[in-house]
Amino acid sequence: MTVTDDSRAMRNVAVLVAAQAFLGSQITMIFVIGGLAGTLLSPFACLVTLPISLIVFGSMTTAPWLSTLMQRMGRRAGFLVGAAGGLIGSAICAYALTIENFWIFLVGSYFTGIYMSSQGFFRFAATDTASDAFKPKAISYVMAGGLISAFIGPQIVGFMTANNPDATAMRYFNIYLVAMGLNILGMALFFLLDIPKPPAPSAASIPARSRGALLSEPRILVAVICGAVAYALMNLVMTSTPLAVVGCGYSEPDAANVVTAHVFAMFAPSFFTGHLIARFGVERITGLGMLILACAGGVALSGVELTHFFGALILLGLGWNFGFIGATTMLTTAHGAHERGRVQGLNDLIVFGSVTFASLASGGLMNCAGGDAVQGWAAVNMAMVPFLVLAGGSLIWLVLRPKSSTA
Repeated sequence: MTVTDDSRAMRNVAVLVAAQAFLGSQITMIFVIGGLAGTLLSPFACLVTLPISLIVFGSMTTAPWLSTLMQRMGRRAGFLVGAAGGLIGSAICAYALTIENFWIFLVGSYFTGIYMSSQGFFRFAATDTASDAFKPKAISYVMAGGLISAFIGPQIVGFMTANNPDATAMRYFNIYLVAMGLNILGMALFFLLDIPKPPAPSAASIPARSRGALLSEPRILVAVICGAVAYALMNLVMTSTPLAVVGCGYSEPDAANVVTAHVFAMFAPSFFTGHLIARFGVERITGLGMLILACAGGVALSGVELTHFFGALILLGLGWNFGFIGATTMLTTAHGAHERGRVQGLNDLIVFGSVTFASLASGGLMNCAGGDAVQGWAAVNMAMVPFLVLAGGSLIWLVLRPKSSTA
């Protein structure tokens, strides 16, 4: 059925913006402290970012079944499951800090990934009740909710660590208590959603294509590649950023401020990204995102002054915004409603699988690819090159194909 009135969609977008802003703050908090806590808990230097990798791995393995759950029971049920996962994960991590157990800390990180997976579906939920014209704007507005989380999460970390003399992992304990409270707040927000359950398939329904057939569709394939590259490279660099900033002689509040600037750049453009896509086309904006990601790597490689960190991470956030929102918009226009659960679950499985690999590689490159923090930081940023070539090449291939082949 064609949607012509976006009043319901606007209400749902408002709820999802609030969830992205407040509930989503836990991810920015945990991404700042995950590697730092791992440094104090891990028995092996190359595994210090493994807690972040487990969050992303949890998101990757959750996406397929969570998407199926939402296809059958509705978005609210899926989002409540995600918030419950975040609550349990934060509680387990807080307990692990009290006993200084790295392996239990990893278990909690995995549960946090269940929440991260559900947050990834906010952008899709924004389009469920929206008209075709409003869809790219709805995605952008929901992503813009992260602008508030850009301040809340890292600034909580900076405030709680600035005057904390504790040199053990317990210096991060209260941050996980705050994350637990944010998940409880999120559960209340989701009861305000007004998104109907998808209709049950009938005997006359068009059968959904297999996963292989879906990936053989050029626009779906390119959307998945670009989304995976944008998110994975952003995660690759951001995961190592707190380690690099502190390793180069700056403080934890400095690292939190750099991450704040980065997350601000990730979400601030969302107020107009949808308009840019509508005006210039999704392929151009996605390609611009990949170009900006390349520029971020160039700035990072040019020095390790605090201004270099700020400049590189701001560009990294801006490139992610254009690349990821562009890829998401491309994906939502390349499949039917009856394939929504399968396509979105497959997309997030691949995207967060790539992000898992990136976060694992980030710690290894940062701590084990050079003799010091400067060399490790350079290795992290050099690793971006082949993946940017892949994404750029796929976009060029899509644009140059005959129009009849990309329909």
